[in-house]
Amino acid sequence: MATNMHTGEVKDKAADTLHKAQDAGSTVLQKGKEVAGAAYETAAAAASTVGHAADSATQSVGKGVKSAADTVRNMGPQSGMLGSATEGVAGALESTGSYLEQKGISGMAGDMTDLIRRNPVTAVLIGVGIGFLLARATRS
Repeated sequence: MATNMHTGEVKDKAADTLHKAQDAGSTVLQKGKEVAGAAYETAAAAASTVGHAADSATQSVGKGVKSAADTVRNMGPQSGMLGSATEGVAGALESTGSYLEQKGISGMAGDMTDLIRRNPVTAVLIGVGIGFLLARATRS
């Protein structure tokens, strides 16, 4: 009978220890979820901040390109064949600047994705060509 009491006490203590371990594991799991959630929110906020900064920088570059278009238009020849070339360059710079201002990085990425979807073979060939040129440039 003493052995049964001893075995019962051991079983009770083992069950109690198992219950405490389960509670501790549950607490650790909950804390881990909380930490992971906070880390995710911090990373998302940082990514958003970087995205906004990149869009703002792209808009600034767009304004600079449009300003360069005005400079080319004002400083270049106004008539003849050189005048036509000047106007062509200024127009291209102006449309590029407007595109950069309006689209930003996210819009440009979307346009690039659409272009690749419409022309996948061309995109792969361009990628291979760029890879070849980079390999040649880095080979010593």
